[in-house]
Amino acid sequence: MNLVEKYYQLQASTIDKIEFMNGLPSLAFRVYLANVFWMAGNSKWNPFDSESSLQPTIDWFGNADWGLGLPFPELLGSLAWATEYFGAILLLIGLATRWISIPLIATMIVAIFTVHIDNGWSAIASSSDGEIASRIGAVRSILQEHGNYDWLTEKGVLVILQNGIEFAFTYLIMLISLLFVGGGRFVSVDYFLNRHFSKK
Repeated sequence: MNLVEKYYQLQASTIDKIEFMNGLPSLAFRVYLANVFWMAGNSKWNPFDSESSLQPTIDWFGNADWGLGLPFPELLGSLAWATEYFGAILLLIGLATRWISIPLIATMIVAIFTVHIDNGWSAIASSSDGEIASRIGAVRSILQEHGNYDWLTEKGVLVILQNGIEFAFTYLIMLISLLFVGGGRFVSVDYFLNRHFSKK
């Protein structure tokens, strides 16, 4: 028996035994993304908050001077909200996982090319970059002189939001994975519905 055969025998008798838990990555992706899209949807419009309105999102989508300058902003704003809001719920319970992944993928592609791509890759600017470091240093100096710097930085360090494609692209990869693998064995409504109807 050669080394390769020994390796695969070892794998079959050890690590392959966890294959029955292969629904857990889908569950992790779904729960993570559900939180992301729930927050995004509610930031556009929270239907349970009387002071919340979708109009600022519609204005941002449509305005070419300070917004995205997209056509049909009322329609696109409503679709973006509904996709994120109801998509979060469906992802959380694992219902219609593959179907809801498709409009969420479209949402991420639109976000990448209309909001993030001009800002490069990184979501947070690297403090090792000389220009970024000098700007953070200037902000730090102003805050130390004119504010309560210790209180302001108590919950985290100062950073510059670069708003690149990093996060949106990561969510896109996770959604593409869910499109192909589904909601996950044992951990999604999809799994139990498929199991139920496949018996009929």
